[in-house]
Order: sequence, then C-alpha cells, then structure tokens
Amino acid sequence: MSQFTAPRPQLSLSLRKPRNPLVAPSLLRQAGRHDAASKSQRQQAKTALLKEVRQLVPLDRSP
Repeated sequence: MSQFTAPRPQLSLSLRKPRNPLVAPSLLRQAGRHDAASKSQRQQAKTALLKEVRQLVPLDRSP
C-alpha cells in the first residue's frame, strides 16, 4: 500500500536582470582620457618649423 506524500515545492529559479550589452565592450577597450600631449607636441613642432623656415628665407616686404 502506497503512502500519500504532500507535493514537494518546485524549485523556483529567480530570474536575473539581463546584462547591459554596452558594458562588456567598454570594459574591453581602454576607455578614459584622450592623450592631449600629442596635440601640443604637434603645435610646438609646427611653430619650430615655421621659425626655422623664416630664418632661412627672410620675407621681402617691399611694395
């Protein structure tokens, strides 16, 4: 003769929040400040070149 047993509670899986699809790519790439030093170095090199060119070839400003 079988014995009656109460129904066992089903394991309820708690659903997790979906992952943010934008977080993983941002963690992989190097996010942060952009390097501002290269711009200043470029500007300094440009002005130094202009100074050298002006020393080599003086401008003739006669009318």
